[in-house]
Amino acid sequence: MNTEQILLIRSDSKCELCSSESNLSVYEVPPVIDTNDEQCILVCDFCLDQIENPENTNPNHWRCLNDSMWNAVPAIQVIVWRQLKRLNTEIWAQDLLDILYLDEETQTWAAATATAEANSVDSNGAILNAGDSVTLIKDLEVKGAGFTAKRGTLVKGISLTGNSEHIEGRVNGTRIVLLTKFLKKA
Repeated sequence: MNTEQILLIRSDSKCELCSSESNLSVYEVPPVIDTNDEQCILVCDFCLDQIENPENTNPNHWRCLNDSMWNAVPAIQVIVWRQLKRLNTEIWAQDLLDILYLDEETQTWAAATATAEANSVDSNGAILNAGDSVTLIKDLEVKGAGFTAKRGTLVKGISLTGNSEHIEGRVNGTRIVLLTKFLKKA
């Protein structure tokens, strides 16, 4: 059996992200080491276009990730994580990302292209990596959350975004996006 046939059986002939049954194709989840069914997912043309062309992203379409995020296939989990990271300005996407669990190997795979796409640096030019801790160098008003993140606050276990000028972290129990120019590596 070839990869496409295996994926059609695994997915019940539906897109593994949104469950569409039309125009399905095999998508190799980068970085691809060895093309096999464990590194591929079956997606519809609409999902594929939005994965490959982030500027075409329709946030409402990706609400389907609420269901597909629970799939046990690591390749699907990787794409769900990456799409939720792209949609980090959507509150519902942040909430899903907060409850999404990836084992260490899958998390490393998911973050592999994010780190290759952008090198985030702090206010002093030090390269920031996922999992680093940073300190705020300025009081920052957190719009929508009703508090001010105070200068000197330590933010542990940051996440990188697709934008080299932004990182994500938890301040006062709230996951927020922070500008790297207001941070220094701890």
